Amino acid sequence: MSAPCSVTLATLNDVNALTPLFDSYRVFYKRASDPVAAREFLRERLALRESVIFIARNEQGEALGFTQLYPCFSSVSARRLWILNDLFVAESIRGRGVARALMDAARRHALQTGAIRLTLQTAHDNARAQALYESLGYVRSEGMFEYSLEL
Repeated sequence: MSAPCSVTLATLNDVNALTPLFDSYRVFYKRASDPVAAREFLRERLALRESVIFIARNEQGEALGFTQLYPCFSSVSARRLWILNDLFVAESIRGRGVARALMDAARRHALQTGAIRLTLQTAHDNARAQALYESLGYVRSEGMFEYSLEL
């Protein structure tokens, strides 16, 4: 069964609706709940135009999920790319097409902005997300190692 939803580009007016979802997303990734930090982080990203956030809402206007994209560039291709950094759907509505609708919005945005690629990462044990991404045509990268430096 599909959940009817609309997906729109978030603005500063959506921060209050996004905050509980973003806080739950952080908790999913084993961070302590901190709605104040979640709200401030989202507000700052939107105010500074450092990210693009899409929000999914039901017919009553309740926030169901979101995805957040960060801009990046490929020096080799001399083109823009987008990092799909965050995707979250409220647990009560999962499996009903909301994540797919958010992913579709992200793809359209990448195309509209002339991006060469839309890239993402997910946990090795997040089989549900991996199945969604692969069903949408995403291909798991085997050619690169990922490194990070904690600061």
